[in-house]
Parts: sequence; structure tokens; C-alpha cells
Amino acid sequence: MQQYTAEDITKMVKDENVEFICLMFTDINGIIKNVEVPVSQLDKVLANKTTFDGSSIDGFTRIEESDMLLHPDLSTWLIFPWGEEHGKVARLICDIYKTDGTPFEGDPRVNLQRIIKKMHDMGYTHFNIGPEPEFFLFNTDEHGNPTLHLNDDGSYFDFSPVDLGVNVRKDIVLGLEQMGFEVEASHHEVAPGQQEIDFKYQDALQAADSIETFKLVVKTIARKHGLYATFMPKPMQGINGSGMHINMSLFNGDDNIFDDENDMLSDTAKQFLSGVLKHARALTAVNNPTVNSYKRLVPGFEAPTYIAWSSKNRSPLIRVPAAKGKAKRIEMRSVDPTTNPYLAIACILDAGLDGIKSNYDLMPEVKDNIYEMSEDKRREEGIIDLPSTLHNSLKALRKDDYVQQSLGTGLTNSFFAAKNAEWARYQQTVSQWERDTYMSQY
Repeated sequence: MQQYTAEDITKMVKDENVEFICLMFTDINGIIKNVEVPVSQLDKVLANKTTFDGSSIDGFTRIEESDMLLHPDLSTWLIFPWGEEHGKVARLICDIYKTDGTPFEGDPRVNLQRIIKKMHDMGYTHFNIGPEPEFFLFNTDEHGNPTLHLNDDGSYFDFSPVDLGVNVRKDIVLGLEQMGFEVEASHHEVAPGQQEIDFKYQDALQAADSIETFKLVVKTIARKHGLYATFMPKPMQGINGSGMHINMSLFNGDDNIFDDENDMLSDTAKQFLSGVLKHARALTAVNNPTVNSYKRLVPGFEAPTYIAWSSKNRSPLIRVPAAKGKAKRIEMRSVDPTTNPYLAIACILDAGLDGIKSNYDLMPEVKDNIYEMSEDKRREEGIIDLPSTLHNSLKALRKDDYVQQSLGTGLTNSFFAAKNAEWARYQQTVSQWERDTYMSQY
């Protein structure tokens, strides 16, 4: 991670003809928010004196406490590779502070830093995250709005001309590289119109920042190609949905704590894994936070539906890839790209730290395909289901005090308020499926 000073940024603004600065932050729903200022306000920005109305942002604060301060993280400075017609546009990702000069506990980024400090206090230096975000590309209509027509009929690893998304992916990769990403691979995914671009692992905070930046870049460049990119987990029925597998490993300096030259996982890694599995049902509310998320988490479409782990197959929640040394990791396969990455990474990390402290009994590895097991066999193996709806995952979170503490009181209350309202709206909506099924019968 590049470390910049205020003097460095002032010089780059002048040298690169930067005219506007986007001060970015993320609300509780994982949606990027932005205060754009002209460079004439740069001194004010760098002095942490830019204010905004927090009462207008989901999950942030009450009307009577509305004034908030933006504290930019100077290491997140970058210049966007587009929009130069009025001068270049740069961005800084910000932490939210209260007017008394203290960090705002309801800021998801601030909360992740709190959990990272907890990790440091336990003797670990960093938590590496390698995300695998997937997305769909749809054609747009004459007004630029998304249609229900996918941009191609390609499938897994297809090549042009079947894969019509290849030029979009190339431009996205080039844009990401200009912004400092180290892209490892890009390819067409299983479903028509579905894409995946993987970038190199980073420490927890930088990874969360990069996931948010990645979404912005993908959507912006897709628009330039006349397409609409969506990270909605299941935009079309009958095909695979989009996930965002999270690969993770815990380090102390240069030593990967998860690695063991004589075993699949170190004892610490097994303890960490036990904590993630222990809290898996509650974590699902954070990792899969929309009604639509649960249309993806169904059997038959390569998404996990059971709480188990394995090194041999991809049906369980957690997979342990065959890697050694610094590449040793565990992969959580349930997470989807609608999650707020700051919340998801904080809660997964804290669940693992709880496993290290509490040393829960780790369930045996499941080597058979869980989808082919009978219900009795799954019960015998101690395999339980992930929550099947947002409503059920919220109930699981309500029962798990530890994961609520990972979020903190303010974020927990805001999260429940937002998601209970979302579920209520969904319950009150009459779908076309219901009309097709019941109107002629009754």
C-alpha cells in the first residue's frame, strides 16, 4: 500500500491536472457514497474539515446528530482513468468522524479497523483477503436502462466470439491496473452474461476498499460499452447466481499462521475455522444481506447451502484449497457481492478470532458430495443448513451475541432496522409467480 503525505497529494493534484476530488465512504448497505469537491477545497480536505449531513445516509445517525466529518485515508489516493473532459477526477476513501473528533462507531470502515486492532492485540499482523467477485452484463435500452437481455450466451471459460464480454473485461482490467490493482485473471463464468475478475489478495482494510472500488470501475466501464453491470446475486432464474468467494489467511509478519508443512491446516487455522463454522448461520445475514441473496443459495447451482468444510469438493460452505506456504488459505463460498465488504470481513475475522480463543470442536471434514446425501446422513454427520431466507438469517443473527458485538451496538441496530424493513417490503409484494399460480386456481 502506497503511503502518501498531504504534500505528496498537493503536488500530484498540480502535476496531474486534477480538478475534482471524490471523498468516498460506504453506508450500511455497502453502497458507495460520495462528496465531490473542487481542488480549491484541497487544504480543507487534507485538514479533515469537510462536513456532510449524516442524517441523510442509511444507518448513520439521527437528525439531531447530523453533522459528520470526513477524514480521508491518504493511502487510498488514486486518479480515475476516465472523465478528463473537465480535468481529472481523483478519489480518497474516508473514515467518518463525529464533530467531537472521535471516530463514528456506525461507520462500517471504522468498525473493521476496530476488529483489526483486536487481531493485532492477539499477536497477528494482518488478515489477507482474496475476493472472487462475479457479475452479470445486461444489454441496455435506448434510454440506457438495463433490459432483461443478457449480453451473450457464453459459458464457463468460453472464448470470443461466443464470449461477447471479453472487450468489456479487457477495458475493466486495464482500468483497474491503471488504478494500482494487480489483476490475476478474468474469464467468463458459468452462466450466460456472467463474468469474473480476480485480483491479488490484500490486507483486510485494503481488500474491502478494493472491492468497493472494483464495483465502481465495473459499472462505469460497462456503461461506456452500452451495457449494464449488476452484482445482484440472482438476476435470472434457472442459471447460476453471482457469488464473491472470500479466500482468507492470517499472518504474523511473513509467516502464514494457517500453514503447516505436516498437515492440511495448522492448529490455529483449525481453531479459526471452528469459529467461522460456529457463527456461520449468523454470519449469513451479513454475507448475504438481501432478499435476492437466498435465491442463489439453493441446491443445483454450485452455491453452498450446508455448514461444513472440505478440501475435496465444492459443496460445503468452506473449502480448503490444496496450497502450501504463503498461499495456504481457507475459502468461504457463501458470500455474495451485495455484502458490505467492511462488515463481512470484520465479522468473518472476528468469528475466526473467537475460534482461536475458544478452541471450539472442529467438525470432521466432509469428503462426500453433500448434495447427494440423505437428510439422515447429513444429520449423522452433524451438517446443518444455512438459513434459507433473509428472515431466517436475521433470526440467527439475533441469537448470536458474539456476531452482534463484531458489528457493535450502533451498526447492529441499524442493520436490523434496514433489513427488517426490506423483508417487510418483500412480504407485502405480490409477485407475478403468485398471480400465475393462484389466480386461475382460486
